[in-house]
Amino acid sequence: MHSSTDGIESRISFWRRVREFAVPPSMIENATARRRAGDWAGACAAAGFDVDVDLRALACRYGREFAARVRADLRELAPDLLRWHMPRVAPDGLLRPGLTATLARYGPGDTGNPCGRASPVHLVVRTAPAWADSGQRMSLALWDESQPEAGIGRHPHPRPNRRFRFDLHPHLWDARRSDELGIRSGTGIFDGEGMEPEFGEAARLGCAVDRWAAEVDLMLRADGHPDDPVLVRIGAKRRVIVEGGGDPATLRIVRRYPRGVTPALSVLPHAATWVLPDLELLRSGALTADRLHPLVATALVPDFDSATTASVTNPTGPHLVQCRGEQHRIGLVDGILTALDHSPDEIRREELLVALSGTPLPCLQVIDRAHRRPDCLAGVRERLTHGDVAGALAIVENLLGRQAKLRAGPLRDELEAAARREIVYRRFRAGQTAPAPPVERPTRTQRSHPRQAMSR
Repeated sequence: MHSSTDGIESRISFWRRVREFAVPPSMIENATARRRAGDWAGACAAAGFDVDVDLRALACRYGREFAARVRADLRELAPDLLRWHMPRVAPDGLLRPGLTATLARYGPGDTGNPCGRASPVHLVVRTAPAWADSGQRMSLALWDESQPEAGIGRHPHPRPNRRFRFDLHPHLWDARRSDELGIRSGTGIFDGEGMEPEFGEAARLGCAVDRWAAEVDLMLRADGHPDDPVLVRIGAKRRVIVEGGGDPATLRIVRRYPRGVTPALSVLPHAATWVLPDLELLRSGALTADRLHPLVATALVPDFDSATTASVTNPTGPHLVQCRGEQHRIGLVDGILTALDHSPDEIRREELLVALSGTPLPCLQVIDRAHRRPDCLAGVRERLTHGDVAGALAIVENLLGRQAKLRAGPLRDELEAAARREIVYRRFRAGQTAPAPPVERPTRTQRSHPRQAMSR
């Protein structure tokens, strides 16, 4: 952690970048349409989720009532909203790798408790390890506490993480509960009256201290330990042990606690520790409501109208280039970026000149640069890193045309690297436990087209 001001500014900059690239509007639109149509599996596919849940097998193993309970939760799962709220790591804002997080827990006392078992069964979301994080894909699965090693495949951390859990925060993934976000996101407003100074310091760092007492009480009651102390992790190195009680619940810091017992303490979930990033982005003016997930914007901004969300349009007109003292146009013709003010014969002569180490026309120089290192390369790279292949290809095709033949250079390198990462991810899904060997570079005819580069 830096100073409180630097920390908040860094946090805002980090999340603004995440919100721009990590969950593209097209993903939200497609996943929402399929979810509303009752196609939960299609919604998961649209949001980049692999589903390792077999409802028929669940009914045979645990009973129809349990399978129906899981199906009901899956039908209301908004996978794009879950992706929006998943924990991320610096510096690129990628998903926290190798994570298993509980979405719902079906256990003693629950409707649909499988076979009256004493140990719960968890609906979990998993992220791939860093070496296999192609496309930032995630998976849904079930994890049985009574058989912790069953059906886990090769995931490095198959057990649910105590700190990153969503079963106490269904408003972060369940479309039925998303309106609770405004209440439980934390306000960041904390006067610290009558409380230890450590709480004020945590509030200045962006912690949702105003919600801690209620969230601690909710967690301990859900876990059946209403009187236990709770560990709160603030960043990488800061730790606070708190205990609460009373009505309304209040917190106080435990200043002396046996170190050997600390790892056994309940941990306040990450989602309850910090003020919701979107709230900070709105307050700072770094982002407007129309750039948020519609369910988030509706919960945080009461008068928000999703129908007025701004749309991003891509320019389709020709580009202007100064060529030999004149202003020439470059535009798309039959799906190919072309110099509009030069005849085909002149272009062929210029291409022959280039082959003989000559200097091409300025128009052809601009076209060549667009194929190899376009101005939009940074945006393409960001989208590929976050798994938005469709968005990256849309940018390339809007610039170069659908029939473009990519030339050697950084742009083609990025597309081919993304294709290789996809192969590594598929091998991980197939059970491989170590990074795959380098993938052979495709032949010239296979790799020249941008979509062919991504289809391997």
